[in-house]
Amino acid sequence: MSRRELDAAGIGDPALRDAYTRARRLNARHGRSYFLATRLLPRERRCAVHALYGFARRADDIVDGLDRHRTPEERDRLLARLERDLAYGLRTGGGEDPVVRAVADTAARYGIDPALFADFLASMRADLTVTDYPTYAELRAYMHGSAAVIGLQLLPVLGTVVPREEAAPHAAALGVAFQLTNFLRDVGEDLDRGRVYLPADLLAAHGVDRPLLEWSRRTGRRDPRIRAAFAATEALTRQVYRTAEPGLGMLDPRVRPCIRTAFALYGGILDAIARDGYAVLHHRAVVSRGRRAATAAVGAGQLVRARWRGRGTAPADGAEGRAVPGPGARR
Repeated sequence: MSRRELDAAGIGDPALRDAYTRARRLNARHGRSYFLATRLLPRERRCAVHALYGFARRADDIVDGLDRHRTPEERDRLLARLERDLAYGLRTGGGEDPVVRAVADTAARYGIDPALFADFLASMRADLTVTDYPTYAELRAYMHGSAAVIGLQLLPVLGTVVPREEAAPHAAALGVAFQLTNFLRDVGEDLDRGRVYLPADLLAAHGVDRPLLEWSRRTGRRDPRIRAAFAATEALTRQVYRTAEPGLGMLDPRVRPCIRTAFALYGGILDAIARDGYAVLHHRAVVSRGRRAATAAVGAGQLVRARWRGRGTAPADGAEGRAVPGPGARR
């Protein structure tokens, strides 16, 4: 975390500055596309975004960490400890884990509903025992906690030009669209962990089941039924992006370049998957560094134009993305 970002956010306590810096490192290590987009946010809001994503990464590391020797019971204990630490942090502003201290401070500054964190952790706990989802409806229930709530947590930080409740469904849909993109991109790696996040009813409609996916992953051979199922998943994901897109114009004009860039970068992952013939069981589809840079450059141009026009329309309903007092809030 740069000194200028921390200063702009009004974070002066040395221990808290260190906590936010650690959250930023987690976000940078795991999320290249969104981390790149956050560079387009107003400087004073970047710390909060890194805290929210850093906490999400911390929980994900517990559930899906590379230490394969950890049993589900051990992971559950670690997740329970993180949950207790967060509950304490949200009450007091403290916390054993520095990333918890950062996210608790962000929640207090922006008045983020604690229930959103509870829903997130419930979905993380499901990953310890649930290995597939029979229907898209059941997958959507999981994604409410694992993805939609991330969009809802971010909304007070980003700010809106409409009442927040009007923008909320679109913010939730964007979180789901990003996660569906990741599910399709990472289907092979998830299969190695014993999980299938693509709904079984969608796969079955094209004659695909887990054994066929495992055969393709193991042998490296392709099957037209798998390609058709993955193409249908792409189409479903793009439909969710269309649901989310109207919400981009509801955000504070100063944050739109960032979110539009993230929108384009994640959409670029779908483009890469399609160009590669939906071969995600055999290797990960990657957006080239050049394309990521070009997309970021477009976002930077939008940012310059937004600043040139001034601050634009005043955000509505007090949701301008400035820190607001909350339980345990510290100015």
